[in-house]
Amino acid sequence: MILRLADFRFPDAPERLYPENPNGDWVLEIGFGDGRFWAEHGPNEADANYLGVELSGVSLLKAQRRLTAAGLNNAHLTRLPASTLVRAVTGPGSLARIIVNFPDPWPKAGHEEHRLLRAPFFTLAASRLRPGGEVWFTTDHEEYFQFALQEAQKSGCFTATFPEPPAAALRTKYALKWRELGLSVHHVRWRAVQSPNVPVLPVEDSQGDHVPHAIVRLPEDFQLSNFRKTVDRTGEHVVVVLDAYRHASRDQWVLLTHVEERDLTQEALVSVTVREDGSALVRLERFGGPIITAGLKAAVGVVTTFLEERGASVTHRSY
Repeated sequence: MILRLADFRFPDAPERLYPENPNGDWVLEIGFGDGRFWAEHGPNEADANYLGVELSGVSLLKAQRRLTAAGLNNAHLTRLPASTLVRAVTGPGSLARIIVNFPDPWPKAGHEEHRLLRAPFFTLAASRLRPGGEVWFTTDHEEYFQFALQEAQKSGCFTATFPEPPAAALRTKYALKWRELGLSVHHVRWRAVQSPNVPVLPVEDSQGDHVPHAIVRLPEDFQLSNFRKTVDRTGEHVVVVLDAYRHASRDQWVLLTHVEERDLTQEALVSVTVREDGSALVRLERFGGPIITAGLKAAVGVVTTFLEERGASVTHRSY
């Protein structure tokens, strides 16, 4: 099953995501590509609950077809940044294993900060693995392999062993490509020996009744025809109001916002709807399944301030 961010709870629990197999080991694969690894390896762990995360929408669909064809019912896929998923969705001590096969090594000078397997990620991973849980890493890139070993050691949370990689890891698309070129494959399994405290991402219940909003009075001649992009950097988040649209058939404007906060980026719509009593409701729209964070509350606040600067008066705020 393909899940959106809004389909999860924060944190979530295997017994909710896998009600037919609530006691199975929870295994996370980061960067599953076209799904070949778990489609082959998964039947060897029939009692495991699998969650795969990837950034490519095309890969998401290919992997879904492979896992369905393999009859793997306890498998979910999602399209998210890995750190967002680990920090927001998985609770402390909930994962049995994290699998990383052939990640982008970001080989160019100065690009190390883009690599997944750095000390902060190892600390986060250790906080989400159960005692003795493992990170499995397979790569063809010698320099990244040595870099990851150093970063894991720097975190102080893992011990390393170097067994042979699982057979399925050697038959993924990237493994086959590099083996044809005669490159060797490196594999390590890090076992968690520390459980640091890394809090989950603070998220409100997106399924609840409360939606961040404000009530304003717009000036009689209010228009957004001269809209210009607005950027607000406050605290731990950045809100960019990208564009504004006038509804074709009713007295409403919709503003597209881009919100960046720690480990999470979202785009969300904030509507401004004129009501029968002449007031206007400014609210976060549920379209696209946003999750309510401090950053999205701030987006409603930024739009409200944006309207104030254009002559609106605010009578109520709730964000």
